[in-house]
Amino acid sequence: MLNQALVIPYSMIDTITTEKRSRIMSRIRSKNTAPEMVVRKLIFSMGYRYRLHRRQLPGCPDIVFPGKKKVIFVHGCFWHCHAGCKRATVPQSNRDYWYPKLKRNSRRDKINQVALVAAGWNVMIIWECEIKNSNLAEKIRSFLSQN
Repeated sequence: MLNQALVIPYSMIDTITTEKRSRIMSRIRSKNTAPEMVVRKLIFSMGYRYRLHRRQLPGCPDIVFPGKKKVIFVHGCFWHCHAGCKRATVPQSNRDYWYPKLKRNSRRDKINQVALVAAGWNVMIIWECEIKNSNLAEKIRSFLSQN
Protein backbone atom coordinates (compact mmCIF):
# COMPACT_ATOMS: atom_id res chain seq x y z
CA MET A 1 0.00 0.00 0.00
CA LEU A 2 2.82 2.42 0.74
CA ASN A 3 4.51 1.84 -2.62
CA GLN A 4 1.52 2.64 -4.85
CA ALA A 5 2.08 5.31 -7.45
CA LEU A 6 -0.02 8.44 -7.13
CA VAL A 7 -2.81 8.43 -9.69
CA ILE A 8 -5.14 11.41 -9.76
CA PRO A 9 -7.77 11.39 -12.50
CA TYR A 10 -8.68 14.66 -14.23
CA SER A 11 -12.44 14.37 -14.58
CA MET A 12 -14.24 16.71 -12.16
CA ILE A 13 -15.71 19.84 -13.74
CA ASP A 14 -16.04 22.80 -11.40
CA THR A 15 -19.44 24.48 -11.84
CA ILE A 16 -19.12 26.83 -8.87
CA THR A 17 -17.81 30.39 -8.96
CA THR A 18 -14.35 31.09 -7.59
CA GLU A 19 -15.74 33.10 -4.67
CA LYS A 20 -18.20 30.37 -3.66
CA ARG A 21 -15.52 27.67 -4.02
CA SER A 22 -13.19 29.70 -1.78
CA ARG A 23 -15.92 30.05 0.85
CA ILE A 24 -16.65 26.30 0.75
CA MET A 25 -12.98 25.31 0.99
CA SER A 26 -12.35 27.68 3.91
CA ARG A 27 -14.88 25.77 6.00
CA ILE A 28 -13.25 22.37 5.64
CA ARG A 29 -11.79 21.12 8.90
CA SER A 30 -8.97 18.70 9.59
CA LYS A 31 -10.37 17.40 12.89
CA ASN A 32 -13.78 16.12 13.91
CA THR A 33 -14.96 15.69 10.33
CA ALA A 34 -18.25 13.89 9.65
CA PRO A 35 -16.55 10.64 8.48
CA GLU A 36 -14.24 10.73 11.51
CA MET A 37 -17.19 11.18 13.88
CA VAL A 38 -19.00 8.19 12.34
CA VAL A 39 -15.92 5.99 12.83
CA ARG A 40 -15.37 7.24 16.39
CA LYS A 41 -18.98 6.50 17.36
CA LEU A 42 -18.72 3.03 15.83
CA ILE A 43 -15.50 2.24 17.69
CA PHE A 44 -16.91 3.56 20.98
CA SER A 45 -20.09 1.48 20.53
CA MET A 46 -17.87 -1.59 20.06
CA GLY A 47 -16.49 -1.01 23.55
CA TYR A 48 -13.06 0.33 22.61
CA ARG A 49 -11.65 3.46 24.20
CA TYR A 50 -9.14 5.68 22.45
CA ARG A 51 -7.33 9.00 22.39
CA LEU A 52 -7.69 11.67 19.72
CA HIS A 53 -5.26 13.58 17.55
CA ARG A 54 -1.97 12.85 19.32
CA ARG A 55 0.21 15.63 17.96
CA GLN A 56 3.42 14.00 19.20
CA LEU A 57 2.89 11.14 16.71
CA PRO A 58 3.77 11.57 13.02
CA GLY A 59 0.74 12.76 11.08
CA CYS A 60 -1.34 13.48 14.21
CA PRO A 61 -3.50 10.33 13.84
CA ASP A 62 -7.26 10.77 14.17
CA ILE A 63 -7.73 7.85 16.58
CA VAL A 64 -4.98 6.44 18.81
CA PHE A 65 -4.92 3.29 20.93
CA PRO A 66 -1.77 3.88 23.03
CA GLY A 67 -1.83 0.54 24.88
CA LYS A 68 -2.13 -1.41 21.65
CA LYS A 69 0.27 0.87 19.71
CA LYS A 70 -2.30 1.19 16.94
CA VAL A 71 -3.59 4.25 15.11
CA ILE A 72 -6.43 4.88 12.69
CA PHE A 73 -6.52 7.63 10.11
CA VAL A 74 -9.89 8.58 8.60
CA HIS A 75 -8.98 9.99 5.20
CA GLY A 76 -11.16 11.98 2.84
CA CYS A 77 -10.93 10.47 -0.63
CA PHE A 78 -10.44 13.86 -2.33
CA TRP A 79 -7.85 15.31 0.05
CA HIS A 80 -5.73 12.17 0.35
CA CYS A 81 -5.98 10.90 -3.27
CA HIS A 82 -7.76 7.57 -2.77
CA ALA A 83 -6.57 5.55 -5.77
CA GLY A 84 -9.44 4.32 -7.93
CA CYS A 85 -12.13 6.28 -6.06
CA LYS A 86 -14.55 8.47 -8.00
CA ARG A 87 -14.29 11.13 -5.26
CA ALA A 88 -10.53 11.52 -5.75
CA THR A 89 -10.50 13.84 -8.75
CA VAL A 90 -8.61 17.04 -9.43
CA PRO A 91 -10.85 20.08 -10.05
CA GLN A 92 -10.83 21.39 -13.62
CA SER A 93 -10.13 24.96 -12.54
CA ASN A 94 -6.81 25.99 -11.04
CA ARG A 95 -5.08 22.68 -11.73
CA ASP A 96 -1.67 24.27 -11.26
CA TYR A 97 -2.59 24.69 -7.61
CA TRP A 98 -4.61 21.51 -6.96
CA TYR A 99 -2.42 18.83 -8.53
CA PRO A 100 0.77 19.71 -6.54
CA LYS A 101 -1.31 20.28 -3.37
CA LEU A 102 -2.96 16.86 -3.52
CA LYS A 103 0.33 15.21 -4.47
CA ARG A 104 2.01 16.79 -1.40
CA ASN A 105 -0.82 15.52 0.82
CA SER A 106 -0.38 11.99 -0.50
CA ARG A 107 3.42 12.11 -0.13
CA ARG A 108 3.13 13.45 3.43
CA ASP A 109 0.69 10.65 4.33
CA LYS A 110 3.14 7.99 3.12
CA ILE A 111 6.05 9.56 5.03
CA ASN A 112 3.96 9.67 8.22
CA GLN A 113 2.86 6.06 7.83
CA VAL A 114 6.45 4.89 7.36
CA ALA A 115 7.56 6.88 10.43
CA LEU A 116 4.77 5.38 12.55
CA VAL A 117 5.59 1.83 11.46
CA ALA A 118 9.28 2.45 12.12
CA ALA A 119 8.35 3.59 15.65
CA GLY A 120 6.48 0.33 16.25
CA TRP A 121 2.91 1.46 15.58
CA ASN A 122 0.34 -0.39 13.46
CA VAL A 123 -1.54 1.86 11.05
CA MET A 124 -5.03 1.52 9.59
CA ILE A 125 -6.48 3.84 6.97
CA ILE A 126 -10.25 4.16 6.69
CA TRP A 127 -11.33 5.98 3.54
CA GLU A 128 -14.37 8.25 3.44
CA CYS A 129 -16.01 6.01 0.82
CA GLU A 130 -15.67 2.97 3.14
CA ILE A 131 -17.71 4.51 5.96
CA LYS A 132 -21.00 3.03 4.76
CA ASN A 133 -19.45 -0.42 4.26
CA SER A 134 -21.30 -3.00 6.33
CA ASN A 135 -18.02 -4.81 7.06
CA LEU A 136 -16.34 -1.75 8.61
CA ALA A 137 -16.96 -2.83 12.21
CA GLU A 138 -15.47 -6.27 11.54
CA LYS A 139 -12.49 -4.72 9.75
CA ILE A 140 -11.81 -2.44 12.75
CA ARG A 141 -12.31 -5.28 15.26
CA SER A 142 -9.88 -7.45 13.30
CA PHE A 143 -7.28 -4.65 13.20
CA LEU A 144 -7.56 -3.92 16.91
CA SER A 145 -7.44 -7.59 17.98
CA GLN A 146 -4.24 -8.39 16.05
CA ASN A 147 -1.05 -8.57 18.07
